[in-house]
Amino acid sequence: MDKRAFFFAGNSLIMPDNILDSQIDAGLPVKLTEEFKNPDIFEVPAIDEENIITAVYITEDELPVNWKSIPVRQLWDRAEYKKIIRAFHIAQWRRDSRFCGTCGAENRDVPNYAQRHCPVCGRHEFPRICPAVIVLITDSKNRILLAHNKSFKEGIYSHISGFNEAGETLEETVVREIREEVNIEVKNIEYIKSQAWPFPNSLMVGFKAQYACGELKPDGREIEDANWFTPDNLPGLPGEGSLSRWIINEWLEGKL
Repeated sequence: MDKRAFFFAGNSLIMPDNILDSQIDAGLPVKLTEEFKNPDIFEVPAIDEENIITAVYITEDELPVNWKSIPVRQLWDRAEYKKIIRAFHIAQWRRDSRFCGTCGAENRDVPNYAQRHCPVCGRHEFPRICPAVIVLITDSKNRILLAHNKSFKEGIYSHISGFNEAGETLEETVVREIREEVNIEVKNIEYIKSQAWPFPNSLMVGFKAQYACGELKPDGREIEDANWFTPDNLPGLPGEGSLSRWIINEWLEGKL
């Protein structure tokens, strides 16, 4: 049987047009790399498994004729999603870690590990993971606070979120991001759930918190609008598969 791999380009999984959706989980024959000039072919162990994931990252601007792409974030319901996002995360890290960050020499792969080693200065590099919080904020009327970020599509609202800073706990990040973006204070902060989110290298950490005090006011830099919503007047929401949508769905079902 031909060796198979997941093929990526940009933020998408790519494949020939004649590949059916039902075949995505099986990957593609590695020999299809012959259609590209400089494919990055690599292997990485699956997490907590003996299996090896083979993947290919394509840097060419245009795909060959009769190839198609599917955004990785749309594949959340696939049986092999965890393997796909692990391979995708590492593919992007490989692109960004070709050269040593200390001396500039070209890194080498460490066999059987998601790791690179500089042959000149000895520096080791590992996939970058940047934790970010995302917060379900409710008030005494059991309304949910949702905001429209300037980077969102028009009409889409989601939770307040933001990256963890050096020297900061995740709970402190929750308080700071909410204060900075919508000018309110929260209390009773509790962890909910996390999600690997390799766009490009995040780990989304979900929390819930209760409104404590303050006047709701979007910062105008990142947040254009924010408001309290009830289950029967929700705005446009993030797509299924994201942690933000999962949190909203759980809240609607009375589980959070």
